[in-house]
Amino acid sequence: MAIENCDTIAARATPPGNGGIGIIRISGALVPDIGRQILTKPLVPRQALYSSFIEDDGSVIDSGIALFFPAPASYTGEDILELQGHGGSVVLDMLLSRVISVGARLANPGEFTERAFLNNKLDLAQAEAVADLIESSTEQSVRSAQKSMQGEFSSQINELVEELTELRTYVEAAIDFVDEEIDFLTDGVVENHLIKLLHSIKQIQKTAQQGRILRDGMTVVLAGKPNAGKSSLLNALAGHEAAIVTDIAGTTRDILRERIQLDGLPLHIIDTAGLRESDDIIEKEGIRRTHEEISKADKILLLIDVTEHETEYELKTLPPNIDIVKIYNKIDLIGRAPEIKQSLNDTQIYLSIKTGEGVELLTQHLKQSVGFNDAADNVFIARRRHIEALKKADEFIESALNQLQTTQAGELIAEDLSQAQMSLAEITGRFTSEDLLGKIFSSFCIGK
Repeated sequence: MAIENCDTIAARATPPGNGGIGIIRISGALVPDIGRQILTKPLVPRQALYSSFIEDDGSVIDSGIALFFPAPASYTGEDILELQGHGGSVVLDMLLSRVISVGARLANPGEFTERAFLNNKLDLAQAEAVADLIESSTEQSVRSAQKSMQGEFSSQINELVEELTELRTYVEAAIDFVDEEIDFLTDGVVENHLIKLLHSIKQIQKTAQQGRILRDGMTVVLAGKPNAGKSSLLNALAGHEAAIVTDIAGTTRDILRERIQLDGLPLHIIDTAGLRESDDIIEKEGIRRTHEEISKADKILLLIDVTEHETEYELKTLPPNIDIVKIYNKIDLIGRAPEIKQSLNDTQIYLSIKTGEGVELLTQHLKQSVGFNDAADNVFIARRRHIEALKKADEFIESALNQLQTTQAGELIAEDLSQAQMSLAEITGRFTSEDLLGKIFSSFCIGK
């Protein structure tokens, strides 16, 4: 996938504004020529060279360090030159203009990393991890991004692709060479491999989902009847008065959003209108928006007033495929101790938002539910597109297993395996559309 005859690109590699040091990064075939025209000393590979940076009339723009990394052993796989001077905005603009005047052009967002991908220095998952590392807001997300950058995620995907390739070879050989009498439909080999693949891919899905939450944050929707304590819980988690709280039921008519850090775990907390049947036009619209937010949640916290009789109305209106935690609030009114009850498909937490009793049980549960406490050791960073690709691959393998156990159509099994392989290959970029590449790298910062 190596690229040839590309323009030489240049950009600031340090953020806008003034600083002690500013860096101009240049990549491409014209790097040696640009070095000869701008520097007062010849370039030496991989040695810090102190030099003046000069204009075409010989006047000095700045002085600093030049670092030359010849192809192919560089970040992009091309010749790279970094000019490290003083970090003033004007002097860096002058130096960048000089570089452009002698043959380079301004780099597009993410173009250095895109060239690293196209020149096989990084795969696509590793390239995306570069941007994720830069944008990381917690220590755990930094460590997870590093794991992806170092190829841990890609290695697991590549192992799955290799297993799929071997299985496809076996199935297609049995189809093409019927005289060899390979009865793959009944010998158990294919079935055992498919079951093993399903187990592996589900494990990776679970870890990738945790990594996605570390990157994007977990979206938690507060739902329940009016006056159950949703807005009070939002304020308690946020640590300030983000929502208006009164004794009047139905105070929240619209969606309130708050982004917080829960001991470093990014949370998107969404407070919603109370769930109840209503003829009020404004309240009905608020409830409609509530259901819209609920459908996009990673987790629903269903607030229930422990002093009232529980109704099934709220549960009937919530989607069954999203994790629901029942929060029984106001235990201080009945003298009950805080408690968390967990079974396979049900979590109940008894607490008092007013007194703070039991709130710690909730925060611990939120962290544990995404494996946050041990995420730094086990989780690699992941994006939504990775989750979707893994889901598609999982569905194709499930389909192949179903075909084997029902129709026993070898050609359909082979096609499902091929589609699963293509879905996984999208993650590392072996088979990726130009449109997707453009979308991914355009989200990077300029200079990276």
